[in-house]
Amino acid sequence: MKNRLLATFLTAAMVISTLAGCGGSAAPAATNDASGSGAAATAEAPAADTAASSDASTGTKQTDGKNLPELTTEPLEITLWDIATEDPNKTTQESAVARFMADYPNIKINQVHQQNDNYKQQLVVAMSSGQAPNMYIHWGGGPMAEYYKSGFVNDITDMYAKYDHPDFIDAAVAQSTYDGKMMAIPFGGLSGCDIFYNKTIFADLGLEVPETIDDLEAVCATLKENGITPFALANASKWTGSMYYMYLVARHSGNEEFDAAYTQENGGSFTSPAFIYAAEKIQDWVKKGYFPDGVNSLTADDNQDRALLYDGSAAMMLHGSWQVSGLKSDNEEWYTENIGVFRFPEDAEAKAAGVPQDVEIGTAIGNGFSFNCFNDDGSVNQEMLDACYVLATQYYNDDIYNETQMANGNTPSIKGCEEQIEDPNSKIVVDVFFNASNVQLWYDQYLPASVTEVHKDCMTELFGLEKTPEEIGQEQDEAMQKAIAEQ
Repeated sequence: MKNRLLATFLTAAMVISTLAGCGGSAAPAATNDASGSGAAATAEAPAADTAASSDASTGTKQTDGKNLPELTTEPLEITLWDIATEDPNKTTQESAVARFMADYPNIKINQVHQQNDNYKQQLVVAMSSGQAPNMYIHWGGGPMAEYYKSGFVNDITDMYAKYDHPDFIDAAVAQSTYDGKMMAIPFGGLSGCDIFYNKTIFADLGLEVPETIDDLEAVCATLKENGITPFALANASKWTGSMYYMYLVARHSGNEEFDAAYTQENGGSFTSPAFIYAAEKIQDWVKKGYFPDGVNSLTADDNQDRALLYDGSAAMMLHGSWQVSGLKSDNEEWYTENIGVFRFPEDAEAKAAGVPQDVEIGTAIGNGFSFNCFNDDGSVNQEMLDACYVLATQYYNDDIYNETQMANGNTPSIKGCEEQIEDPNSKIVVDVFFNASNVQLWYDQYLPASVTEVHKDCMTELFGLEKTPEEIGQEQDEAMQKAIAEQ
């Protein structure tokens, strides 16, 4: 019987596997890594042919000739949950499913698009009620580990070692791995976090791209003087405001203070200097009007932040690199003419004190698919698991999918794809990402689920000026200590 009381704590144990080429398949080794890490050892394979749709007249499939499990010919239904509620991702992901079902018409994929903001809560409810999907997306980190420990993730380490799969970059494999086991198949691509800005507004006001936080504040002051809100932020989603908090902490202390707060050891606390600095800076910016009025009532899922860029009422937006595809999809001509991107500025004082300034926020996995393919007695439903593996590795990650991703401004987490980037903003984001000393996974994905909810609520209180930086830090400490005690 599965444990339906989801665990609340993760001690991350990630491993790195060697893979390689955009759109190709890696030839897996016959056995797991002899070091005992559990990561799949791989050998480089010849590049795969360009993926093509199935040919009904000949009965050929795009998976023909590959080293993959042979799928059942009996009727089979699979429920898949994602968060692709809008184009271009919606069409891209639906097309991947359509290609799979064309090749395997006996297998029906029930694809359900969920809203991003409530997705994790909906998934936990589904798991708790015995209605969990067979294949579902997540962001890795603490929640992925909890799903596994609660019995809702198949360990695919042996399959990954045995069968073909894309040559994912090492960091993507690491973020798909927990406790030495492969838990997910990446498919969303690299997601860096940087500041999008209106080049036209900057040029009209004679503004330069800021290199330090002091420079950034000077830019903000000039924008305000000219009736323009510096930052487009929709913080009803809460994780959007967290991006500012994370970067200010990272620039002030690198990873040191967050790592200590996460373990609550050696004096680690969310009330340490970097967290207080970040919270005070944000509240100062709120008071100066650097964010929109009613910032906590604006929603990112409705693109209310992007709307402020479009009408020229805001000049900058700190956000994930997936915004490139959204902006281009809305109006590519406007995007090309007006939007540039720069990395979050440095903390000059911290840099002078020796704090590294090349920690970036984001993820190498983007999203990953985990599989929940079990029979009622708890045994693995291998036929369903095989189908999910093939769908995730060969259709969500085939050349058609990857080329569409690249055209929409996303960079797949597959070696070699970064060399094919044409969009100038995406090039900057990926360059920043690959030159980082460390990529800090989003707090709301890295923290245990119970702490994540407290952290997000704290972002509402922070931007709403409802509590002091110290009170916000204490709230997070209490949640972290409770999660550790319940480990």
